[in-house]
Amino acid sequence: MSEPQADSRHAVRRLLAALALMTIGSGGMYIVAVVLPSVQAEFAIARADASLPYTLMMIGFGVGGILMGRLADRHGVMLPLLIGSAGVAGGFVVAGMAPNIWIFAAAHCLSIGMLGSSATFAPLVADTSLWFVKRRGIAVAVCARGNYVAGAVWPPIVQHFIESVGWRHTYLGIAVFSALTMPALAMLMRARPPAAVAAAPRGISPVVPSKRPFGLSPGQAQGLLCIAGVACCVAMAMPQVHIVAYCGDLGYGAARGAEMLSLMLGCGVVSRIVSGLICDRIGGLRTLLLGSVLQGLALLLFVPFDGLLSLYVISALFGLFQGGIVPSYAIIVREHFPPAEAGARVGTVLMCTLLGMALGGWMSGKVFDLTGSYHAAFLNGIAWNLLNLGVVLVLMGRLRRSAHPKPSLGV
Repeated sequence: MSEPQADSRHAVRRLLAALALMTIGSGGMYIVAVVLPSVQAEFAIARADASLPYTLMMIGFGVGGILMGRLADRHGVMLPLLIGSAGVAGGFVVAGMAPNIWIFAAAHCLSIGMLGSSATFAPLVADTSLWFVKRRGIAVAVCARGNYVAGAVWPPIVQHFIESVGWRHTYLGIAVFSALTMPALAMLMRARPPAAVAAAPRGISPVVPSKRPFGLSPGQAQGLLCIAGVACCVAMAMPQVHIVAYCGDLGYGAARGAEMLSLMLGCGVVSRIVSGLICDRIGGLRTLLLGSVLQGLALLLFVPFDGLLSLYVISALFGLFQGGIVPSYAIIVREHFPPAEAGARVGTVLMCTLLGMALGGWMSGKVFDLTGSYHAAFLNGIAWNLLNLGVVLVLMGRLRRSAHPKPSLGV
């Protein structure tokens, strides 16, 4: 029997399995946002302290992505996925039985984040990029939308069960569900990817990977992408992590906030597909620029408008505007760095986006504690978004100069 090839039916089936795995495995980052008010009330802690489990989980998520990516490079993606299945299930059990915020936070950081969810994000995105050539942008977007499908599906379900049986029993139920579904899906990912092929997506002028991407050393180029990843996701975390608590503070109730989070991330599902199509036509860097501009506009709308209907509308717009940002980094790496380095570099850049989410979740809570208002936190997010936009513009300028160097003056 011949080995499965890129762009084959096997690749499509594998993509669907990856989508399901990411939907289940990355749910923790949204679940903890929904339980934030309940945890804060039960443990009688400040908002910043209640945001700590999310921050630590995202740090573990990011660091674990690099470790799981290296493990996938050596042994295939199935092994880290099986480890991740155990990490997610075990972490929800420990967190659901935690006697204090520190055990609760440690379970999210080490088990749900580092050993669990990390296996279902960066390794799956990198793996998907190796199975598709003709439609790499849309394939990566479909895979990455699992992160947003999780955000659309999990919050209302979790909020329902919190109100019915409490957050602790809800966590134990999630553990059982993860233990039953994730290992079965992981077994579908046994085949190793075909040899990496450096080909430009259809409709784009070929981008030849270079030893000096953007006219910089690989380390400098990756460093700028990492800064951009942190900055965009500090901004992104403000609404995603705190919209439930924000609605509670405004008197609308946590249930309305959970609905807004679900709407936001449901629109993000659509956004990631549309952004994948756009990426296949204009490339990763221009797609990132578009997403950065639109995300900044959506954040600005949160400042003057806090009515119930307005927040539903702005939440939908925010999801539509920023959904394609994170997948575009994976495409940028594939376009500008040697294919043999794709796995490690995709994992590193995506780790920085997760660290940005972690920092943004905690920072927004801290700003709220200091000011008593989320308005300052939204302004802080806008400032970080401007940093992301500045880095992207610098990279675009360097790319143009490297593509069209000035002629040297001869004598």
